[in-house]
Amino acid sequence: MPQPSTPTTTAARVERAVSRVGETAQGVFTALDEVRDRTAELARTRRPLAKGDLAALRPVLFRHLGGLVAGIGFIAAPGLLADAPWYLEWWQDDSSGRPVQLLRNLDPASSAFYDYTHWEWYAGPSAGAERTICGPYVDYLCTDEYSLTLSVPVTAGGAFVGVAAADVFVRRFEEAVVPVLREVPVPAFVISEAGRIVASNTAKWIGGSAFRGEAGFDVHPCDGLPLSLVAANAASSLRAQRKNLR
Repeated sequence: MPQPSTPTTTAARVERAVSRVGETAQGVFTALDEVRDRTAELARTRRPLAKGDLAALRPVLFRHLGGLVAGIGFIAAPGLLADAPWYLEWWQDDSSGRPVQLLRNLDPASSAFYDYTHWEWYAGPSAGAERTICGPYVDYLCTDEYSLTLSVPVTAGGAFVGVAAADVFVRRFEEAVVPVLREVPVPAFVISEAGRIVASNTAKWIGGSAFRGEAGFDVHPCDGLPLSLVAANAASSLRAQRKNLR
């Protein structure tokens, strides 16, 4: 028969879950750091920078596309490029296995104009956030999938020039972290900086819902990332066990 969990084993499993969540997200941010550095180099060395120059990013983008990353690219700050006031060098993972470029209407005079500067994944880095995770949300503009978007600012010569970003399907993120969440013997779930639940080991706290703080739960930040693991503490777990025994 399974042995009852002790506070020590629970704490160890929570710590392991925090590590797994952090490693999973950090893997995407590491890819974005490479995209950011390569883009910054282009912005410093090619002046004026043009849309065609960003094709040099494609080997880096294609290398990181696939698996956890469903889409990745660079989104230029308006006015950065000499021949395209608005532009995104964005590629998606296709079912055929070939990268497919995302094309959007970037003509400000059009009623279908895609003003990406209003989205949280762009606004966060442009306001100075070093790491941004937007979502989970249904990505109607790109994939129609339940997604997260991770992003970092790109600067050159001290000036903001745009954003490096990646889309991660929530189902793929769950595949990476839910197995270790299930090892935690108390209700536990991952939240974004905004308090949105990303993945969970309990149906009571489902993905996409909001956690605004509740007695009986402890928040364990994932070091340096806008994610945290929330887990029921020992006192809350003991009360729940006693209630079930009545």
